[in-house]
This record gives sequence, C-alpha cells and structure tokens, in this order.
Amino acid sequence: MPKTKCLMDIGVIGLGVMGKNLALNIADNGYRIAAFDIDDDKTNSVVDQSLQEQVAFSTLDSKQRVFGSQSIEDMLNQLSSPKIIVLSVPAGKPVDGVCQALIHAGIGENDIVIDTGNSLWTDTVEREARYHGQFIFFSSAVSGGEVGARFGPSLMPSGSIKAWERISPVWEAIAAKVDPNTGLPIERTKPGDRVDHGEPCTTYIGDTGSGHYVKMVHNGIEYADMQLICEAYHILNDGCGFSAKEIGQTFERWNNGRLNSYLMEISADILQQDDPETGKPLVEMILDKAGQKGTGLWTAVSSLQIGAPAPTIAEAVSARAVSNQKALRQQLSQKLCGPVVNELSDSEKENVVSSLENALYCAKICCYAQGFQLMDMAASEHGWKLNFAEIAKIWRAGCIIRATFLQSITQAYQQDPELPHLLLSQNFAQELSDLQKDWRSASVFAISNGIPIPCISSALSYYDNFRSQILPANLLQGQRDFFGAHTYQRQDKPEGEKFHLEWSSMDRKQIKL
Repeated sequence: MPKTKCLMDIGVIGLGVMGKNLALNIADNGYRIAAFDIDDDKTNSVVDQSLQEQVAFSTLDSKQRVFGSQSIEDMLNQLSSPKIIVLSVPAGKPVDGVCQALIHAGIGENDIVIDTGNSLWTDTVEREARYHGQFIFFSSAVSGGEVGARFGPSLMPSGSIKAWERISPVWEAIAAKVDPNTGLPIERTKPGDRVDHGEPCTTYIGDTGSGHYVKMVHNGIEYADMQLICEAYHILNDGCGFSAKEIGQTFERWNNGRLNSYLMEISADILQQDDPETGKPLVEMILDKAGQKGTGLWTAVSSLQIGAPAPTIAEAVSARAVSNQKALRQQLSQKLCGPVVNELSDSEKENVVSSLENALYCAKICCYAQGFQLMDMAASEHGWKLNFAEIAKIWRAGCIIRATFLQSITQAYQQDPELPHLLLSQNFAQELSDLQKDWRSASVFAISNGIPIPCISSALSYYDNFRSQILPANLLQGQRDFFGAHTYQRQDKPEGEKFHLEWSSMDRKQIKL
C-alpha cells in the first residue's frame, strides 16, 4: 500500500460496499483519503479502483487521491489535525470496537468520528456521552445504497453543531443534488463528474440521535412504499391476469406521472427483466420470502411507544413476517378457500388500472403523513427541533424513497412550518377527497378477489379514522371503565374531567373523580 508524505484530509474505516463508495465519492470532490480495513484486500481494492478511475476519467485529478493504511495507528498518523474519520462498519458492537481502537491509537479530543452506519438512534445518544472528552462522536445516517454512496447519497447528520460546521463542506459536496425549481435530481453517474450546483441533499437534522431517528423513519416509510407497490403488482397479476412484463410497462407509465419515484422506476425494470437461466420473468423465479434488517421494525415499535399511529408502516413489517411463513402458507393454501374470481373484460381491466393508480397515490400520501407525524411527536418527546421542509428536501434525491412527490411535501411545510399534520395541507386534503372513490374501488376489487392489501387498506382506514369526528373509542372507554374502573371523559364536560359509573351497583350512579 503506497505511502504519502502529505497529510490526508479524511480517514475512512470500513471499506465494504458502502465505505468504499463513500471514500471514492469524497475523493471525487477533491479530498485526499486515508483508507483502512481489517481486510487488506479491501484496502488494496479501493486504492486500485481509485487509481484506475484516474486513468480512465480525464476529469479526475492525476495525483493519487486514496492511500491505504496498514493499521488504525498508521491511518491517524496520515491525517491532518484535527482529524475527521468516517466509520462505515456494521451497527452495534463493531462501532464501539473501532472507537476503542481509535482511543488506544491516540485519537484526540477535538478529532471527529462520524458513524455512517444504520445505528439505532438510542445507541448514538449513549455513544456521544460515553466518548465525550476522548473525541467528538458524531453521526450521519446515509441513504441511497451503493450507487448513492458513490455518486450522491442523502445524508442525515446530527450531534455536535461545532462538528457539523467542520464537516458540512464535505457533506454538501458529496451529497446528491436537486434542481430547486423542479425538485428533480441532478444526475451524476460517473467518477469525477462532480455536481457543484443545485440544492444538496443534506442538512443538519438536530441534536444527538435525531439524524439516525429520521433515517429510521425514512426506512419505515421505505418498507411501506415498497409493500404498496407490491400490492399493486399482486392486484394486476392475480386480479387482472397481467403478465410481469405488462405490469412493468404499466408501472413505467405510472412513473411518468405523479407516482414518479426511484422505487417505482426500479420495480418497472425488475418486472421486465427475464431470468438468465430459464428465460421466464425473473420476478417469478425469485422466492417470495422477504428479508429485513430491523429499521422498519424499530419504526413501528417507536410509533407504538410514542402513540403516533403508523399502521401502514406496521403492516409493511408484518407483511414481510408473513412472507417468511412460506411452509405454513403452502399448507393453508390447500385448506382455506377464497372467492370465485371472474375473468375481466378489457374495459374492466382498464378501470382497475386507473383506480389502482390513484389508490396507490392516496395510500402513499397517508404513508408519508404517518412518518412525518411520528417524527413530529418524537421531536416533542425528545426536545429536538426538526425542520420538516428541510427533511423533505433532502429526501428528493439520493435516498431510496426519493420521489417527485416530495417536492409537494417540501412546499406544504415551507408554506406552514408549524403544520400539525400533512393531511391538513389543503393540496393533499383536496387530492385525497377527490381520489378517494378510486381508492375505495381498488380496495373493494382486491378484497372481493381475495388479494391481500394490508398497506393499501390500512392507509385507507387511517384516512377514514382521521376524517371521523366521532370514533367508537367511546364504547371502548366504556368497556374499560366497566371491567377496570379506568374512568371516562364526557362530550359535554370540559376536557380532563374524569368520571366513573358504578356498574356493579343497583342504581349505577356516576361519580366525578
């Protein structure tokens, strides 16, 4: 691994897929990198790739940009002070293992260590306190996968504001960029093709832990958005009899409208891909068991703990769990009967496609509304000051849930920064009101044909819940008071006054508590 006499700008520890691509992205933007991984082959790989790219792309500086380090001590010696070190290691114990190694190697109290992994936000809070005085522990969630890391991710940093002031020029340089007028990504697809204009998809989120919390909610929305698209595929496949390629073409058409998003784009591509082995549609050869890494579950759990309703996100997590019950599903498919499905005419199929497009859009609005309300309630509970217009802006490019639709969310929060709920935005409220008929029609079609739509239907119930002035929780509270004397409040009395009915007594007197 070549050495250099010049000091490096930034260290990167952990050179797996994400770490390697972040290192190369940072190098593309004019910073010199000291790279280290416990696997020497990974260190050599990123150095070699950087050198090869410099030969292949004339836009890159001819001077060596990435230098390998033989150890953490070696890496620290290569860096200018105060040092900036990017960690790209698995969440959990590996993060603390590297932090301890950095302390042992002599890291300074003014040096910054940036955790870019999918850490649980509470772990981040604990780490900042634990390493205080030894170095500055800072976190920055990264979204966008391998391609995003290489050519422009969405970055969600939080923690020390002084650290952010030092890091921000780097983060704004490497982040994805958006045209501020259209909200569309400014694409970057090759090494050295830097984007120096547009709005960067990063902003200071807030105090310690808030960045990883926002990324957690991003992933929860991602779970739901993916499941919504999958349910639309299921309806068109089983309900209308469309082939995978036909559904892919339908999704491609939808992607040219208000459903434009990265997830819709790749879904259209996946559905039109043939299997290299059999020639059949690849999607039909992929086993229907979905994996998960936990962030969607964390979001659902947090929503329950805080009391922020996020049923569509929870149903998306549950749908993945059901998919993994493959053997049981195969057994039950032989025992449980479904409805008789009638073949549709071409005009009936067209009606389903049309109503389903609007249903998917409506459900998507409610899904994002759930995520933003969860962040709002979490901010109140933890004392964070979150700027939702800025959060929506940095999700417009670089991340997995990037979508044209986020420009409308940005505008809604710019018009009213104190907006209590996304559905109170006049534009979204009007759209849902106008399109609800198709939403209901598509849902009825799926249910009548025995097609499970946990996310589309839960989003519709969410909408109906919030448009209802009176819910049956009055009966529920009566039940609680009956068996547990949990009390109730009255519609005709000031809020906060509590009453109990003596259900077991002969005259059932009401008592004010």
